[in-house]
Amino acid sequence: MINFDYKNPTRIIFGKGTIARTGSVIKEYGGTRVLLHFGGGSVKSNGVYDTVLKSLQAAGIEIVELGGVKPNPRLSLVREGIQICREKKIDFILAVGGGSVIDSAKAIGVGVPYEGDVWDFYAAGKTPKKSLPVATVLTIAAAGSEMSWSSVITNDEGALKRPLDVDVIYPVFSVLDPETTYSLPAYQTGCGIADMFVHVFERYFTAVKNVDLTDRLCEAIMKTIISNAKRVLVNPNDYNARAEIMWAGTLAHNNLVGTGRLGDFASHMIEHELSGFNDVAHGAGLAVIVPNWMKFTYRHDLPRFVQFAVRVFDVEQDFHNPEETALRGIKALRDFYTSIGMPATLSEIGIHEKDFKTIARKVKKFDKEKGTVGNFRPLTEADVEEILTLAK
Repeated sequence: MINFDYKNPTRIIFGKGTIARTGSVIKEYGGTRVLLHFGGGSVKSNGVYDTVLKSLQAAGIEIVELGGVKPNPRLSLVREGIQICREKKIDFILAVGGGSVIDSAKAIGVGVPYEGDVWDFYAAGKTPKKSLPVATVLTIAAAGSEMSWSSVITNDEGALKRPLDVDVIYPVFSVLDPETTYSLPAYQTGCGIADMFVHVFERYFTAVKNVDLTDRLCEAIMKTIISNAKRVLVNPNDYNARAEIMWAGTLAHNNLVGTGRLGDFASHMIEHELSGFNDVAHGAGLAVIVPNWMKFTYRHDLPRFVQFAVRVFDVEQDFHNPEETALRGIKALRDFYTSIGMPATLSEIGIHEKDFKTIARKVKKFDKEKGTVGNFRPLTEADVEEILTLAK
């Protein structure tokens, strides 16, 4: 286990009817003039918007709205939000939606007090020192942004999708009511499940030894996601299954299961370029990439792949042929993704072989000197291209 310094300041308010508390809690944190940030019409059609609005009004909070967030949130809308916050003297941002809305709100939050362009934080290595306070009302269990230090923004110029990980963007609080996810289409639910699973998976595949406790935490979350995924797709109004999925998605990315270990995250970086390239849903892209990353990588640390297969998917261990056990684990993950409606190939999501070299070149490198991405098994551009070829 390696040294770590862990802090997570986000307050979680979880359960039925908790959205009605949003305004009063914002008031606790000193918010008086709020930017209400959301995506499309779903928050209005499912009643969440009205509940939030009434809560803010009851607390005497002034409201300025900014809707229109799209999946893979755009830098252009972030810049618009920054300008609105400055002009209207906004002192608090409330994101109502899923990961894209929350990531966009976080970007606006760090952009307001910064004199330069907010894209500096995502692409030029600058580190924000402060942010407007951001709170969230989560409506999609997926990205885990409601309790994370992460934000991912897409710049249409160059089709670049880049992450920012920094303490100042933790939300001050997040409201999680599983009932808000009842109305999600099955495909969107599946994408969210695929995304949260990989948040744990990427931490699980580590080169750090002696991390037994966090191995078991990772395995518990992944098994919980697997068992409850089937339940929510059979019965979308199963509150207990929705609650398990929502809380699993939050724990998957609040970095508790990353303590004392160094995760990989190459699959995320590769998928970011798929999303930037043709706007594919993040979870769907991950569902294609991850099993093929496994196929390319499993011989690098065969015992860990065997452990994953046996402990997470209950694959019967073949003691005489560990490679066969590992391959069955990879197939089990592929079959799980298929069972929740996820694609299996890049061609299904509109990515073709002619684009592989361009995508591989654009993937954000962890080691710029060596030109590699990932920590478990660092990948070169040629390696990334080979994984894309496996996934075609």
